[in-house]
Amino acid sequence: MTPTWIFDVLAAVMVAVAVVSAARLAAARPWRRGPAILGPAILGADAAHLLMAIAMAGMLAPRLRTLPDTGWEVVFGVLIAWFAFWVARDARESGARALAADHCGAPHLVHSGSMLYMFLATTSAAGMAGMAGMNELPGSSGSTMLTLDYPTLAFAFALILIGYSLWDLDQLSGRRYGLAGARVSLAGIGATNLPALTGAESVTAVPGSDGSDGSGANGGDAVREILLSPAVKVGCRVAMGAVMAFIMLIAI
Repeated sequence: MTPTWIFDVLAAVMVAVAVVSAARLAAARPWRRGPAILGPAILGADAAHLLMAIAMAGMLAPRLRTLPDTGWEVVFGVLIAWFAFWVARDARESGARALAADHCGAPHLVHSGSMLYMFLATTSAAGMAGMAGMNELPGSSGSTMLTLDYPTLAFAFALILIGYSLWDLDQLSGRRYGLAGARVSLAGIGATNLPALTGAESVTAVPGSDGSDGSGANGGDAVREILLSPAVKVGCRVAMGAVMAFIMLIAI
């Protein structure tokens, strides 16, 4: 039995991740990058984080539920296909070392697969939507119970999620990911380089890209640069991976 207040706290964390991810997408201004970049920027890491965070908030707090379970199953099925394409493409071009690259979609592929599994394998009486409130047991004093089919698969997903989260935390502690956005010019980026844009840090604005002369940086530019930094993106990824692993472990 898990106290429901824990689910409320985790739901609040997921709402925060959704807000940050939406802010990163808005700050990146993908609509100003042209049609060649619009697709990967919108369907990249930050869009996936936004969708996953909204879905998990609804899992953890029924009042935050948005789409029905079948709708989320379709969403995460599409995300699995999207990230599987990029992972296969990166692996074909760069080999196994591509799986450890900053822009690789492997962690997002695992997250998407975990989300689809949770929606498909839920066997609680009220379904996934009732996990944090409608599924309380009589006399349980505010505790909740969830069961997932194929617990061995849930355990495997949890271990992989924990592994990726620990790896990301290690990179953060080692300052591999900074709070300064990568200022990479988009000129000359062709279709063959589009997978790198799934990390969102590669679309940080460069001087003059929004019509400004690029002279100086005001407070808004500094906040935007921090918001678009790899560290913020990875922090959101760690938070989601930890919450997914927690849900799976308590449901085994």
